[in-house]
Amino acid sequence: MMKKRGLLLVALSLVMGVGAAWVANNWVQIRNGQLSAVNKDEVAVVAAAMDIPYGTKIAPRHLTTITVPRQVVPGDAVLDEELIVGFVSSTDVVSGEMLMQSRLSEHGSGSTLAALVGDGMRAITVRVDDVVGVAGFLLPGNYVDIIAIKLNRQSKIAKTDTVLKKIRVLAVDQKARTDDSEPVVVRAVTMEMLPAESEVLAKSMAEGTIQLTLRNPNEEDAVVVAEAKPEPKPVVRRRRTYTPPAPEVTIIRGTKVNKQKTKG
Repeated sequence: MMKKRGLLLVALSLVMGVGAAWVANNWVQIRNGQLSAVNKDEVAVVAAAMDIPYGTKIAPRHLTTITVPRQVVPGDAVLDEELIVGFVSSTDVVSGEMLMQSRLSEHGSGSTLAALVGDGMRAITVRVDDVVGVAGFLLPGNYVDIIAIKLNRQSKIAKTDTVLKKIRVLAVDQKARTDDSEPVVVRAVTMEMLPAESEVLAKSMAEGTIQLTLRNPNEEDAVVVAEAKPEPKPVVRRRRTYTPPAPEVTIIRGTKVNKQKTKG
């Protein structure tokens, strides 16, 4: 009796074990199917593992991978970390932000600053003091207008003219980025501009002095439409006609002399 009872318990245990294995296998298959369905709608992208300041050379420690819905991924999102190691960030990137190819510059050879110069643009450095450098509040990434000042030596009258507008600052002194927004007195400012604009700046510095004015980067120059001035009326000059004086007759009577005009 005891023997049959033991065999029954063993058989029951085997049946329960097989049933548990079957249930677990089905659960795993269903779970894998759900994950596969989720993975089809998501994609792994490269993001910033920490804050990446402007002008920083990208290293592996700056990068991480996150999974986001496929429909929110930009077209130029970075999908492989190895493709951007050694690049330079052309803007400030915050921790957790997806990295995009358009916001990175290839380092290539030379200095890091050279990678920040846009296509067709040039970098030019000018010496400044605390006044020209906007009292130390000039930081990389700011935009400035450049005013040329020419002094007439004879009349001692200064003439000012805004020769360049919305010029981007690449670096102050030898720093392409700063860690704070506190004013720092600088001795040189490097700016990005077109070749023709760099010639205008060099000419203005040779003819006089320059002054930098800090501007709002979101401000656009207003288009000034000059009012049409009425055409000046032609001045009609009247011609003067010459009238000869009437002839005179002198009459002498003794000691009296009279002059009389004769009628024409």
